[in-house]
Amino acid sequence: MRRQLILTAAAVLVSMTSLVHAAEPQPAAKNWQQGLSRTDLVRQDLGAAEREVIQARVDFEPGVTSPRHAHPGVEVAYVISGTFEYQLEGRAPVTLKVGDSLFIPEGVAHIAKNVGQEKGSELATYIVKKGEPVLILKP
Repeated sequence: MRRQLILTAAAVLVSMTSLVHAAEPQPAAKNWQQGLSRTDLVRQDLGAAEREVIQARVDFEPGVTSPRHAHPGVEVAYVISGTFEYQLEGRAPVTLKVGDSLFIPEGVAHIAKNVGQEKGSELATYIVKKGEPVLILKP
């Protein structure tokens, strides 16, 4: 009888502990609007075929994934800090670390995710059509 009472008390204690942990606020996952920022560094007319070059620093909080998007031109991404996973449409995912770079062809839908534990940054260089949005969201 005493053993049964101890087992029942332990079960109640475990249940209550689970309820307390479930009631604790869980950190909300940051969406890309809150955890991703782009700072344009250079914007220059190339004087050829209505193209311009834009260079930007893109900062990602840990775990943040960009929306699926494409560009009206090419992008070269260079990892300044952190670890990123890039998923380009039609290709296997690739992981890049500091010092690695990736060429993204014009119009190819892709996402980038900071898979590291700290803030990550990339230097993005775009050679794009003038007068068009640099980023086009894709469903």
